[in-house]
Amino acid sequence: MMDSVNLAALTENAARLGMRIQETLHEHTRDLSIARGGASLFDMPDDKNIGRQLEFGSDRERLEAVKRLIALTSKGRNVSNYFPQVVKNVASQDLEIRKLVYIYLLRYAEHEPDLALLSINAFQKDLTDPSPLIRAMALRVLSGIKVPMIGHIVILAIKKCAADPSPHVRKAAALAIPKAHWLDPSQQPTLITVIQSLLQDHSPLSIGSAVIAFESVCPTRLDLLHQQYRRLCRMLVDVDEWGQVNLLNLLLRYARTMLPKPTIAGDAGSESEDLDKDLQLLQSSAEPLFHSRNPAVVLATIRVFYYIGSPSSLCKVVNPLLRIQLTSKETERVVLPYISAIVHEYPHFFSSHYARLLVCTNDPQQVKRDKIKILLNLCTTENHQALLREFIDYADDPDDLVVGDAIHAVGQCAQRVPTCARQCISALLAMIRSRNDTIISNAIVVLKLLVQNQLHENPSERESRSQDPLKIITQLAQRIDDIKHPRARACVLWLTGQYCPSGGGGTIIDGIADWAPDVLRKAAKSFIAEDSIVKTQTLTLAAKLFVLCPSDHRLELLCRYVFSLGKYDLSYEVRDRTRMLTSLLSGVLPSVNGPQPEISMGEGVVLRREQVKKVLFEGKAGTADNTSLTVGHNYLIGTLSLVIGKDMHADSFLPEWLEAGIDPALRENKEDTFTAPALRSIASVSSSHPAGTAGITPIVLTPTNSTPTNTARETWKDLDSFYASDSEQSEPESTSDEHKREGGKEEDDHSDSEEDDSDDDGEESGNKSGEEAERWNSSQES
Repeated sequence: MMDSVNLAALTENAARLGMRIQETLHEHTRDLSIARGGASLFDMPDDKNIGRQLEFGSDRERLEAVKRLIALTSKGRNVSNYFPQVVKNVASQDLEIRKLVYIYLLRYAEHEPDLALLSINAFQKDLTDPSPLIRAMALRVLSGIKVPMIGHIVILAIKKCAADPSPHVRKAAALAIPKAHWLDPSQQPTLITVIQSLLQDHSPLSIGSAVIAFESVCPTRLDLLHQQYRRLCRMLVDVDEWGQVNLLNLLLRYARTMLPKPTIAGDAGSESEDLDKDLQLLQSSAEPLFHSRNPAVVLATIRVFYYIGSPSSLCKVVNPLLRIQLTSKETERVVLPYISAIVHEYPHFFSSHYARLLVCTNDPQQVKRDKIKILLNLCTTENHQALLREFIDYADDPDDLVVGDAIHAVGQCAQRVPTCARQCISALLAMIRSRNDTIISNAIVVLKLLVQNQLHENPSERESRSQDPLKIITQLAQRIDDIKHPRARACVLWLTGQYCPSGGGGTIIDGIADWAPDVLRKAAKSFIAEDSIVKTQTLTLAAKLFVLCPSDHRLELLCRYVFSLGKYDLSYEVRDRTRMLTSLLSGVLPSVNGPQPEISMGEGVVLRREQVKKVLFEGKAGTADNTSLTVGHNYLIGTLSLVIGKDMHADSFLPEWLEAGIDPALRENKEDTFTAPALRSIASVSSSHPAGTAGITPIVLTPTNSTPTNTARETWKDLDSFYASDSEQSEPESTSDEHKREGGKEEDDHSDSEEDDSDDDGEESGNKSGEEAERWNSSQES
């Protein structure tokens, strides 16, 4: 019985102890959000007790209430009805509550301007708080309240904080200047004065924000940077990362506007570069930023070197670009247009690094296209075999745009390196046998360009080629039924009509290749179902064949049939082409228009057969299609237009160079003139020491009195010689300065004579002491 009672009591005590431990743990972990996680603030429903907690709750309840308001605000809820209760906590002693209240006020002060004015006094009081964090937060909220009537108060607060001893507060003042300028644009002269004082700040923490304020308020007042240019260059390494980006862009704009343009003189073998010292200072100050971990800083530094550096210094951008390319996929998307722009101008910089720019399977579409464009510009006689194999492999990509770029790159390789033209044509002919219409169409388009270029070469060069271009056209014409893509079919029809006379005399129709009329027959058979671009090329082919042999009855009937179909086609382009060709052929085939009256070109002008042939065959024979891979880069490095590939509104610009630049004396600063001689004197002293005493500092004793001393005084032997020389001296000089110098000399001489007298006295005293010692010894002996 007793055992059961003890067991029950023990169980009850253990349960109480467990409850007490749970309550204590819940109480102590409430602030750490362990008992109820921070994510629960976003999941809690709206509570009407928030207003009561803000007014009558403890600091802990108020903190929780403000947290819930911020959470509801982040979810898009409108909690502006709690604005009066929140404003009362603006002077809370709890720093966490005050931070959250500041965030709330920044969000809803514009909706409640009258109530926001009630907190102005609290913010002005916080501007004198001992903590620089509180002062900076107060200015941030005061400038963020978008109420125009407090514009002058914000200006006064900015002027006060701009002279604050804490650089964190001065940074907040610089960031508040654009907001104050938006509130009251008439205060621009006052704000420019504040910006000028902030640009003279020696703390790198606030320089980046001062540059942002400068770009927002007075971006054209580059004259404010004259005396600060060299100091800003030296401070570039110590500024924060995003401040470095803004400062680099500003210094680049200043250099292009105020400094002389670099010049390169001499021949190609021996070129000498002439760079201004301030340009060299900017380059040497920005070069350490190549090692920054922020890709934006590296890209801004590359922009500086690209637009103000010499070609010899531009090679320094290669390794930084390749390094940040591997940072992330997003960074690679931005870096590749930079590389493409530089490679377009200086391909030899990246020619040995093409292996680091190869296309990967998981690359995005635009990244693949940019890499193909870069690799094509890097194609040389040394690496064309490796790049050609890469382009052929890229033709199997699932993306149609990438396939088109890869096949066009194969054609460009044949034009850049003529020795690989045979290999390129063989690869393109193999692509025609593919089942993918995209591959076939692009391969035929590229073959058309290659064949057209080869047929316009000299006959001797054409004979040296192993593959005859006419045989390639014959192969394409025989596969007209297998080619389904409209653009590819149009290319085959154009090649057939343009070069069918080059095949020699035909056995069926004299002067026309045997396969040309059959191509026209197949195209006329499917004319109704074809695309507009194929129909226009079919009409052109019919006109060319008929002009070559107008006496053939079968060609005449086929030509009339095609023209009758084109005359009533639904596409206006096809109808216009038909009307143009029938008017052109009216002199060769008068009845081509049917029973209607003849329509001749011009005002009653009828062309002969030779004239019509010249118009049809030599009109566009020398033109070739240009692909996007050969388009130059017209966008500036560092702009969004370069990355997107389109003109972007309000994109940054770059001013043109000045030929001579402004006077360098305007950039001289008192601090630079005072510090430079000190550095030179230290260097001269250190260089004057011999090698064995490099670490020994010489000690120089200076007299404490103001009496000048004669450093080159004579050494007197004794007092008699001194008096003898004094009597032999000439008469005293008339000038007072000489008397002073003589008096100083006599004082030195008297001091020397006194030293000699003291020496004589010492000798006499020594002799006397010796005689007394002898007398004492003799008395002892007696």
